Amino acid sequence: MPRIAIIGGGLVGRLTALQLAEQGFQTALFDRASRAGEQSAAYIAAAMLAPLAESVEATAQVVALGRQSLPMWQALVRRFSTSVFMQQAGSLMVWHRQDKPLAVQFEQHLHRATGRADAAEHWQAAHIAAQEPQLAGRFQTALYLPEEGQLDNRQVLLALADALEQAGAACHWHSGAEADDLQAQFDWLIDCRGTGAQSDWNRPSEAAAGSRLRGVRGEVARVYAPEICLNRPVRLLHPRYPLYIAPKPDHIFVVGATQIESENSAPVSVRSGLELLSALYAVHPAFGEADILELAANLRPTLNHHNPEIRWHQNRNLIEINGLFRHGFMIAPAVTAAAVRLLTALLRHETPSVQDRPSGLVYTFL
Repeated sequence: MPRIAIIGGGLVGRLTALQLAEQGFQTALFDRASRAGEQSAAYIAAAMLAPLAESVEATAQVVALGRQSLPMWQALVRRFSTSVFMQQAGSLMVWHRQDKPLAVQFEQHLHRATGRADAAEHWQAAHIAAQEPQLAGRFQTALYLPEEGQLDNRQVLLALADALEQAGAACHWHSGAEADDLQAQFDWLIDCRGTGAQSDWNRPSEAAAGSRLRGVRGEVARVYAPEICLNRPVRLLHPRYPLYIAPKPDHIFVVGATQIESENSAPVSVRSGLELLSALYAVHPAFGEADILELAANLRPTLNHHNPEIRWHQNRNLIEINGLFRHGFMIAPAVTAAAVRLLTALLRHETPSVQDRPSGLVYTFL
């Protein structure tokens, strides 16, 4: 069996390594951080599985990958030996009375993107009160998206680490291996480093590939609010700071996310912190008594076409996976499964078929 090294142990690297290890390949994973994955973009995420809500701004290809990934997540979580919180209770879009035009605009975008007039359900005050009692009286109407879900991002990273070790993969944590260093030791390399691969992805020799990798700054807050109970993620439509509130187990809420065209990975700014927490307070004043557990920022790996991309370097036995942007948890299962299918086809000396790839996934052969 060929020896395969995966460089980068965030969400994409762990999912790719697990699929290969479970197929019997000699698989080694290398990552600079610990098995908790604290340096990855996935560690600073709400892990929303929300292709319908994202269809308003994301590309149609990303939405298709998100819908393919939902049943894949269901199967993965069932197989994990480690407990992982996964919820599929839909998501709720709310707004204050003065922001109703934003809701009308959102529903129009949703209809255009999905081609479905029934993609969202209209909830009135009584229904909101029945389904989300603590929002009773605060919002008179809402849009409910029944197909949405969420995960606990940090539980997923640890469960994947456990699954990798159980499958016999060699996990090298706290190891900053580079592709050139591993080329002689392994038959194939798969680069999953996200923004860490920027210098390699954007080098002049790759310019003909047509895409450039950059980081887009995202910031989130994590709070503990024992007085609040929400049964599903809630998204606030607001002209200045739209945000989501994702309820996790034990009254922990992940709140985000700003999206800033900046590659500055400094801590969260005062302005961003105020916007996140002000919007949180606007959803329910009881959040004013919440404990701030964390204000964190990280860079999302983004390509200029805003779709994920898989590159195969034909003369180096190297595959690169990148560009999942802010949709990492939503689309990662479909993207990594496509990369594994590409590799197994190459190992069988088959010509990769464009028809075999998921809709919207960009393949580049260099």
